[in-house]
Amino acid sequence: MAWKRSVGYILKAKQRKDIPEGLWTKCPSCSRILYNEQLIKNLKVCPKCDYHFRLSAKERLIQLVEDNTFEEIDANLVSIDPLKFKDSQNYPDRVKEAQEKTGLNEAIITGEGDIGTYRVAIGLFDFPFLGGSMASVVGEKVCRLIERASNKEMPLVIVSASGGARMQEGILSLMQMVKTSSAINLYSNKALPFISILSDPTTGGVSASFAFLADIIIAEPGALIGFAGPRVIEQTVRQKLPDKFQRAEFLLEHGMLDMVVHRKNMKPTLLKIFKLFYIKSTQNPPNNNENANKN
Repeated sequence: MAWKRSVGYILKAKQRKDIPEGLWTKCPSCSRILYNEQLIKNLKVCPKCDYHFRLSAKERLIQLVEDNTFEEIDANLVSIDPLKFKDSQNYPDRVKEAQEKTGLNEAIITGEGDIGTYRVAIGLFDFPFLGGSMASVVGEKVCRLIERASNKEMPLVIVSASGGARMQEGILSLMQMVKTSSAINLYSNKALPFISILSDPTTGGVSASFAFLADIIIAEPGALIGFAGPRVIEQTVRQKLPDKFQRAEFLLEHGMLDMVVHRKNMKPTLLKIFKLFYIKSTQNPPNNNENANKN
């Protein structure tokens, strides 16, 4: 009978077509399903709610620095295990895992490159590498970058994304706060701009040292910025924290930041700052006298 055939068709298990993985991403803010290719074209910012997804150091490098101009420095510096630290896993094994996962030797990439027509010293933290934690090698790389910027009289840009000091190196990790802050103090004598870009998250020893010692402090929208996390603070003070506490917009309202800048406007903003500080461009402007002679 016709109705039996209809029921049989409805109840019959249908084969689902295989959908390749990695094509779509769900926005954690507005729950919109985003096509990854379009998301990447939009600088990994949700087109509906402007939620800024986290970027790796390599992704940030591509967005900020001109193609084929970046020269990495100190890429071969790697962490050792001075304390022979072990929790659920040996520290060297954790580092090796992070290296295989990210393709980096440490939690920061440093070097120099062109942003627009300006040559800059730039450091970019990689949060996927053990939470962007600042260990001895990270502190050393930051200091060497600062020294390079000072010696070559280049503006300094550091993009932070860190959970703070790396506990597996104990006091040696905490010492990097003093070390990097001292280097920034020497750099400031050159009257060159240090621009600190705070992305999500910037916390712990990084936020408590060089990240907040810049001439201009910029944050991305919605970035979590602070020392201890909100949950730890609430448990300590036993009070409910204000709405959006430790988010970039909250810090801007309370005078802790100079500006909150959308990712698409980050590069143009840096170019305006370089111009404001009278940084010399790598491209010399045309000579007006020569142009007059030609006419």
